[in-house]
Amino acid sequence: MELNWNDPLNHALPLNDNIVKRSNEPNKKSSNQAITYLDKRIVNGQADINQLAPFKYPWAWEFFLNANKNHWTPLDVNMTQDVHDYHHKLTLEERHIYDNVLSYLTTSDILAMRNIGLAVMEKMTAPELQIYQARQVYEESLHTWTYQHCIETIGLDQQEIYNRYRVIPELNFKIELANKRLNSVMDSSLDLSNRDDLHQFVLSYIFFAAVFEGCWFYNGFSPIFSLQRRGLMKGTAEQLQYIMRDEVLHCAFGIRVVNEIVKEENLVLDKKEIARMWEEADAAEEGYANFLLPQQILGYSSELHSAQFRFLANRRAKQLKLETPFPGAEVALTWLDEQANLRKEKNFFETRVTEYQTGAALNWE
Repeated sequence: MELNWNDPLNHALPLNDNIVKRSNEPNKKSSNQAITYLDKRIVNGQADINQLAPFKYPWAWEFFLNANKNHWTPLDVNMTQDVHDYHHKLTLEERHIYDNVLSYLTTSDILAMRNIGLAVMEKMTAPELQIYQARQVYEESLHTWTYQHCIETIGLDQQEIYNRYRVIPELNFKIELANKRLNSVMDSSLDLSNRDDLHQFVLSYIFFAAVFEGCWFYNGFSPIFSLQRRGLMKGTAEQLQYIMRDEVLHCAFGIRVVNEIVKEENLVLDKKEIARMWEEADAAEEGYANFLLPQQILGYSSELHSAQFRFLANRRAKQLKLETPFPGAEVALTWLDEQANLRKEKNFFETRVTEYQTGAALNWE
């Protein structure tokens, strides 16, 4: 199977669908009784959590295999030109954008790492899903390292940058909204066999996969990409492109999991709660965009940023088989999906990162 690294909403979820027929109810087995992989469930499973194969969810294993093809570290990217660009070429407005994008992203990826590692992964009862999510936890920590590497290399005040989300209302609003939506499922007493708790968990996971990673992250890199398109901060942008590939997988995996849980558990989602989620996320993103871009820069504005969020939100809702939250929203950044594909901008195979053996396995189509 070959994976398309562009945004997965342009086509079907990029993984095979040959999933064995599900049993309607989990069958509890005693510790000394042989089990079948048909007893596996995504949540609320009674099968042996240590039995990886045969796979009931082969698509989850494919996510893990494909994630390992995108292997890199921030040390593989030359940042020399970025240092010169930041201190000698960027305008004050562009520095404001760069600083605050990094400030928001580094806080967000730490939050993402904790959510997957502490709230989501341990609730999965099929090991093939847990294994991909273990890789996802690693990737979130790698992303945090990347932002720290950029902050340190450019010579920014680390204490000040890392504290911005606490003192700037527009940054704080997004982080606090994410905490409100995600922290509730970290409660160890959450019982997914209880329908209310299960509904709460799925709503939280929808926010994480579709809004937090599928919209806020996917759209959040675009201000830096707009600089890259003008030949500025190319090293930072290259690293964000590697991160973008990871996030595309994270989003696609999360949405796939949500759809499978809804089907397996025969769950009906509260449409009003879903609508409120999109409304809150839109308000937070618009406030952030207005703070980030009080004045537009060449080729980018707060209006474009907010419009692109609404377009992406409609995509995510479609993937989740939900009602369109922003009817009529159109693509504002026509170049953003292509930006996820490094080959459009440069010869990826000339960069140091592809000296890894796995680089030859990557497919950019």
